[in-house]
Amino acid sequence: MASSVVTPSSYKKYEIRRRNPNPRAAALLVIDIQNYFSAIAKPILPNLLATIRLCRRASIPVIFIRHCHKSPADHGLLPEWWNRHVLLDGTPDSELMPDLDHDIRPKDDVILEKTTYGAFQSTCLEEVLRERGVEEVIVTGVNTNVCCETTSREAFMRGFRVFFSTDATATADDELHEAALKNMAYAFAYLVDCERLQDGLFGK
Repeated sequence: MASSVVTPSSYKKYEIRRRNPNPRAAALLVIDIQNYFSAIAKPILPNLLATIRLCRRASIPVIFIRHCHKSPADHGLLPEWWNRHVLLDGTPDSELMPDLDHDIRPKDDVILEKTTYGAFQSTCLEEVLRERGVEEVIVTGVNTNVCCETTSREAFMRGFRVFFSTDATATADDELHEAALKNMAYAFAYLVDCERLQDGLFGK
């Protein structure tokens, strides 16, 4: 789980198909904006917070996803892959970044916990979305090519239309970020950035 900075990419570079989200059918997923990933997440925080506020303005529900582990039974293969390290629940590293404090409304927002890359695996995310009549998800967070991409693929395979943010996602280096965007645009998601999202939701 590396930590360096990437440059946000424009959706225009890889866009194949174009569509705007439907605010009456969409939900925003904010994935793994936790203290452990702060070095990766901080450069995109202005865009992420802008995206959250745009969605609130459009009455789009916001769902926060936290990666954390409670016991060795839920570690899976992650310790093998990440040098025996796992993100333990209850530690400062596992908490959502304090930069989100003013953008979380506990009475309204859902905060879900996951134990692997995909936010649908072993969580109630799909049930939460179905109960709210959600047909589309807007994906933001970290890491672009790991949890964000995996969650987007899972969403697509479950029949949710996916909108993937190019400037409110980030990962360990530019090549991984760009490769994930290219994959998403090719087969799984419509690409958006803050400007495109604002225009799509509210017009120019």
